Amino acid sequence: MTDQPTSNITLPHRRLKLDTLVRLRWLAVGGQSAALLVVHVGLGYPLPAGIAFALVALSAWLNIFLKIRSPSAIRLSERAAMLQLAYDILQMSGLLFLTGGLGNPFAFLLMAPVMVSATGLSARYTIILGILATACATLLAVFHLPLPWPAGENFSLPVVYSVGIWVALVSTLGFMAIYAFRVAEEARQLADALAATELVLAREQHLNALDGLATAAAHELGTPLATIYLAAKELSDEFEAGDTRAEDVALIRSQSERCRGILRQLTSLSSEEDRTYQRMPVSQLLEDVIDPHRGTGVAIHSSREGQGAEPVGTRNAAIRYGLGNLVENAVDFARSRVDVSAVWDDKTLSISIKDDGPGFSVDVLGKIGDPYVSIRGSKSPQRATGGGLGLGIFIAKTLLERTGAKISLENQPPPLRGAHIRVSWPREVFEGGAAHDAISLKP
Repeated sequence: MTDQPTSNITLPHRRLKLDTLVRLRWLAVGGQSAALLVVHVGLGYPLPAGIAFALVALSAWLNIFLKIRSPSAIRLSERAAMLQLAYDILQMSGLLFLTGGLGNPFAFLLMAPVMVSATGLSARYTIILGILATACATLLAVFHLPLPWPAGENFSLPVVYSVGIWVALVSTLGFMAIYAFRVAEEARQLADALAATELVLAREQHLNALDGLATAAAHELGTPLATIYLAAKELSDEFEAGDTRAEDVALIRSQSERCRGILRQLTSLSSEEDRTYQRMPVSQLLEDVIDPHRGTGVAIHSSREGQGAEPVGTRNAAIRYGLGNLVENAVDFARSRVDVSAVWDDKTLSISIKDDGPGFSVDVLGKIGDPYVSIRGSKSPQRATGGGLGLGIFIAKTLLERTGAKISLENQPPPLRGAHIRVSWPREVFEGGAAHDAISLKP
């Protein structure tokens, strides 16, 4: 299991909808029109109203053009969304140039497109838009027409105050952009990880569903094969000894009998009466989880002990996959040894996975289980560049918790070293019907 199962998947929630940008621009058009009307018509302050309203109308015409040319539900590429937000910055800068520059109280609206980018686009395009907004603010601090003011009066800000506004605008822009980007990025990572979890579990459930398909196929094919076998048996009596056609009929009869035997085996594998296949004890579960990782250069030791009879649960794809992920993680980071043990009593079953590797990093110990968190120190240069993002742990934790398990992750106490992962179930949950393969990922 790699830590980046979605690396080759284009996820739609990482793209902004065209309709979102169009609606936000209509909101800006309405606000800008109202502000210009209040200042120029309501207060009677002089300003270049023709050019100002032309800039507002340009945004309105752009929206109309986009609505006609493209469907509202289309999702834009990051570059296309960035270009539209860059236009919004330049259009707002043009209005501010005509109405007093940074002395205009609405100058802080320059941050709005950058905030939208921080919540919907990558860091690269957000930085580009932030640089563009900063450059526009710098130019507006120096070059701008006078602030609209009553006729005969001239309003101008002191240079120091203008510099203070510029510093406040740029600082607020940087802080808000970083904050919005981090919050949105965490939501995007969680969505990506949940999508990867759904893909993983869907694949596992598909493999299990093949068993049911085999049963259906055996049932449907049983009748025609029985007919072929019966016809071949009757035909075999129609030919005299030495007739070459009798050999062909005998071959058909033998092969049809072989097919009937194969179908009987498929039916028995899926039979509810075959308890060996439908259910497995903890010892077999551990072997199934450990076996794929033998021969990797790390010694894997397993042990089982407890009070009473050994717990027996269903063949659960989520449990097998989750535990397999945890064992794989332990093998990747172990120096020479991994211990997998199961302990049970009348009420609880616990499975522990310990390794002698570097253990979990102290600074992320409280974040373990979140997606895309670097879990441990690297064991090798390849590991340092190729993974450790914590998505495997997240998927394993999600799958196991949905079967009713509780998971604790910690480092082993000194003088021991390495990580210790404990997965525990109430015994009645593990052995009962609550843990089954048909697990829904929907809340």
